[in-house]
Amino acid sequence: MAGSRWLLPAAAAWLLTLFAAQGATVAARAPHDPPLTHGMFAPSSECIACHNSLTAATGEDLSIGIAWRASMMANASRDPYWQASVRRETIDHPMHKADIEDECSICHMPMVRAAAHAGSRKGEVFAHLPLGGEDEVAQLAEDGVSCALCHQITPEGLGTRKSFVGGFVLNTPVGGDPRAMFGPFKADSARQSVMHSVTGARPSEGRHVQQSELCATCHTLITQAFGASGEVIGSIPEQVPYQEWLHSDYKDQRSCQSCHMPRYEQPVRVSSVLGDLREGLSRHTFIGGNFFMLRMLNRFRNELAVAALPGELDASANATIRQLQQDSATLTITRAAAAGGMVELDLDVRNLTGHKLPSGYPSRRVWLHVTLRDAAGRVVFESGAIAPDGSIAGNDGDADANRFEPHYDEITRADQVQIYESVMQDRAGQPTTGLLQAVEFAKDNRLLPRGFDKASAEADIAVHGGALTDRDFSGGGDHVRYRVATGSATGPITVDVELRYQPISFRWAHNLSAYDAAEPKRFVRYFDELAAASSTVLARSTANTQ
Repeated sequence: MAGSRWLLPAAAAWLLTLFAAQGATVAARAPHDPPLTHGMFAPSSECIACHNSLTAATGEDLSIGIAWRASMMANASRDPYWQASVRRETIDHPMHKADIEDECSICHMPMVRAAAHAGSRKGEVFAHLPLGGEDEVAQLAEDGVSCALCHQITPEGLGTRKSFVGGFVLNTPVGGDPRAMFGPFKADSARQSVMHSVTGARPSEGRHVQQSELCATCHTLITQAFGASGEVIGSIPEQVPYQEWLHSDYKDQRSCQSCHMPRYEQPVRVSSVLGDLREGLSRHTFIGGNFFMLRMLNRFRNELAVAALPGELDASANATIRQLQQDSATLTITRAAAAGGMVELDLDVRNLTGHKLPSGYPSRRVWLHVTLRDAAGRVVFESGAIAPDGSIAGNDGDADANRFEPHYDEITRADQVQIYESVMQDRAGQPTTGLLQAVEFAKDNRLLPRGFDKASAEADIAVHGGALTDRDFSGGGDHVRYRVATGSATGPITVDVELRYQPISFRWAHNLSAYDAAEPKRFVRYFDELAAASSTVLARSTANTQ
């Protein structure tokens, strides 16, 4: 929370001098002030007081609070695309407005939603916007997905279908026991007492916080669709990276946390106050794929009440791009031949991640941008060029909301683009970006992780469209052939190929333009202003024809 200071209980007043020496700014709390809002959650400032100022022997800043507040987790409730999308769904389905806000707050405003349910009320979204209030509930709404939420999830039911769509179980203290906060390390009784004095909670060992099943509670979303009269007409697996991971070779090799919260293996203090040296501190960077939103949050930080400092968000966006470019995919030109005014290319695209690429929210897409130049440097063929407005040249879906680009095994024209994406459709068979209108996928050719067998994949993670019968599209990646005419172009022909990625695609942004409400209009304005920087290159390859 920018500018907020939570207070320590009188019983911990003896710690004030030590806190000051360690660089933590605190003040004394009166004995009657509760450290846990509604007896359930402390705001992030309670945790940051002790879990910042953490430095590795190499000088790397491992501060948990600084890393977290520049992540999408911390900014889940600030996300202007999420806010616009929730508003869109409530306009499309007004009779379900309360239920839509309740479900959409599960994983974007989870603490205020849990507190509301504890009081037999539904979670709300717009009642807490704009962010920036000073009362306890407003601060929990601003915290997004925070320390006190994730570290209170118990192992109960993790990995079961009941735990998905935010079905995590928060721990419930028994009798007069303090509320447990789970972490990967054991804490002795003295340190348990210190944390209890400060926050009202007790650190407890819980190795489940390092398991993929914990992440799956919010990152597995099955969304119901509604008809014109409000009736349920179907459902769709909106995002299921955990299930994709389970169907890959990675399930026995790496967890979600190993990539998105990489460990620092050398001994380091995990608390700046009385902290023991621990091996295997997980960096709380939560690096994912949404560099574009991190930059948007920074650009419009005042309008969105962003707490992270500009340099912190820059570092987070840059780290996201670095991981995308180093650990997401490879692209290889396996053959480039020219003869008789034709060029033939064979491209091999490999997915290095443990889930589909792209994965998560279905607004994301990856595609091939192929450019051929003659000996004088003139472009003689181009497929997949990105325009300044964020659209892809030749893509049917960007040109027309009622169409989409199919999957290709072979490309022969410039207006054909190989786009790896999921395309939802409504009951009438029309493409849609409305989650609560979608009943099935018309296309899902997102690149499969290594070991993924599309023939045996369950319905929730199935391949849809032309990729299903493409024998070159399999676990680990895709092989695409280009056979294009170059006329009288003088060789050798230079081939430049990029694999590009866009977290929020043009169509998903601009379908919000039809909604006369503040949040959709604001997001479209944001997107248009930053559209030229809405994509990045994951991998590239260059060759000359033989």
